[in-house]
Amino acid sequence: MRLPEHAPALHRSRRPLHAALALLLLLFLAAGCGYGSRAPGAAAGPAVGSGPPLSADEVSIGYFANVTHATPLAGVQKGYFTRELGGTRLRTQVFNGGPSALEALNAGAVDIAWMGPSPAVNGFLRSGGRGLRIVSGAASGGVALVVDGDTKVRGTDIRGLRIATPEAGNTQDVALLHWIRAQGWEVDPRTGRGDVTVVRQSPKEMPTSFRRGTIDGAWVPEPVAAQLVAAGGRVLLDESDLWDGGAFVTALVVVSPSFLADHPDVVEAVLRGSVRTNAWLKSHPADGKAAVNGAIETLTGRPLERGVLDAAWRHVRLTDDPLAATLAEEADRADRLGLLHHAGGARDGGTRADLRGIFDLRPLNRILAQRDRPAVDDAGLGT
Repeated sequence: MRLPEHAPALHRSRRPLHAALALLLLLFLAAGCGYGSRAPGAAAGPAVGSGPPLSADEVSIGYFANVTHATPLAGVQKGYFTRELGGTRLRTQVFNGGPSALEALNAGAVDIAWMGPSPAVNGFLRSGGRGLRIVSGAASGGVALVVDGDTKVRGTDIRGLRIATPEAGNTQDVALLHWIRAQGWEVDPRTGRGDVTVVRQSPKEMPTSFRRGTIDGAWVPEPVAAQLVAAGGRVLLDESDLWDGGAFVTALVVVSPSFLADHPDVVEAVLRGSVRTNAWLKSHPADGKAAVNGAIETLTGRPLERGVLDAAWRHVRLTDDPLAATLAEEADRADRLGLLHHAGGARDGGTRADLRGIFDLRPLNRILAQRDRPAVDDAGLGT
């Protein structure tokens, strides 16, 4: 790619031919990068604990094979959910990304799902507030702008570079576009063309593209950020540094409103399992990492490399708090960029999205109170 004359960043040099072997190895690593299963969307057989069932005979949960989804990965493997559910059968389904998880939730194929804030907000707005409720947080942080180590960049000036994000309008895409605007640069949010070229690409393809030199970097969550660093990249910016206190939501737990209304005891049981899993992961980090990586290996066919997992684990903070104020800010940014899908399918940039009613944190706060922990806040966006 030829850079504009005004751009201070210089394009990387070509990789030597002997890097071909490293590329081949990375192709195998990419298969286990944690953004899908070998059979994306396939449901696992039911697991069941002991005792009588709750108000539903079965509950289906969905999540990604991803470090930011450590809670369901470990909670399913360690049996925390089945113990809380008693005789209610637990089915699990693994997705490649938020849109497919949201589609399954809307279709009733899953009852509860872990997903990022962007699909949650879009799902809520597209349905006119009827499609889902956020009932818990899951993860904060774990997102970085990584660029090729050979690329000469003055400060954080990435003009002229090709920077990848997972998809148009997703959480990291919005964060990158918002940051670009804050620098005074211009990029068309829909096409990705401008002073920086924003390339929308599946995260599992990014390490290979990065090695081949078809992208110069990415604004991406873990573990892909750590994979790019392992492939010769360097962290130019940690998104946590852009938020007060370093905390911002990256993963949430959402539920079908009808399932919540009909089976509140089942939802609360799943949330108890989530809270217990998070507590265990925080108090047993070594065992927790092993459990998460074991689940990723089962779902993708290959575990994360130890150094990649360690780096990713350091940057992701598991939390029951949905950090509601940061979700509202992320949604507002997407709306100003014209990337929110409002009811009826229209995109209405420039107005603040109405997210009132997107949270129902009452079940979670009951659980936290039972554990003598403070309640979490819905930032005025609760039911």
